[in-house]
Amino acid sequence: MSEVKKIIIDANIKGQRLDNFLISHLKGVPKSKIYSIIRKGEIRINSKRKKPSYKLVEGDELRVPPIMTSKKENQFIPSNVIALLKDAIVEENEDYIAINKPEGIASHGGSGISIGVIEAIRNFGKAYRDAKLVHRLDKDTSGCQLIAKNNNFLRRCNKLISERQVQKTYQAVVHGNWIHKDGLHEINIKKNKLIGKERMVKISEGGKIAKTFFQAIESSEHFSLVECELVTGRTHQLRVHLSELGFPIVGDKKYGFKENQFTKVSGQKKRMYLHANSFVSEDLNIYLKVKSPKEFKKILKNDE
Repeated sequence: MSEVKKIIIDANIKGQRLDNFLISHLKGVPKSKIYSIIRKGEIRINSKRKKPSYKLVEGDELRVPPIMTSKKENQFIPSNVIALLKDAIVEENEDYIAINKPEGIASHGGSGISIGVIEAIRNFGKAYRDAKLVHRLDKDTSGCQLIAKNNNFLRRCNKLISERQVQKTYQAVVHGNWIHKDGLHEINIKKNKLIGKERMVKISEGGKIAKTFFQAIESSEHFSLVECELVTGRTHQLRVHLSELGFPIVGDKKYGFKENQFTKVSGQKKRMYLHANSFVSEDLNIYLKVKSPKEFKKILKNDE
């Protein structure tokens, strides 16, 4: 982009967060650059500064400064990644694609990751060019992920998620024999950045409240399989919550045990044992459910 651009927000765009709109609109521009120009006030809406979380309103005039875009906009997506994600589709219609995301693939590119789920799906064909993530899963988390194919559906999802009208459940294999009662657990967590800009969160009284409903499913001598239902949706909520309870997720290198503290079993797969089992919205008539990977039961069975 070589000159100032002014965009009038129409009905198809209204309701989107400013940062999400710019990330989608400025393809090839690093996310760090986008947040930088918002923070510096180079992005203006109706001649005023706005925060990244600002929800666009129909009729807003958005001023975007000249920005050099990257050639990554037209980057090559390996055919095996395209094939893997096409095979992972569990449901699709004119509004969305639902996939059983494989572990090891990021939701989106950035922070040293060249491509992710959304970049690959946008290369499925012309009908998928405007696809956007409804929610994110960590790179090493597998399971249910919903991708919107149009802005109207995305806005409906965002509204329902913000109103806590969407039920998302996960299963996790954790270290230790689970001792906590089934039920709602609360902590306060705050985003924190460490050296190298690696994003983490920490327990903090001044942080945002994080609520999770935990229920034990099965235990062995050294591991437990736990179902986790998100009541809130904070960054790394399940990972930091389970670690704080004293039962870190197996394979979680960021919040879990150091490698020399691991209890290993025969055939244990090297991965983080966290899987999104379901995404349910009665309002949208979406009832997505996928089984946990075989290794989740296997690690408990082999723990003898």
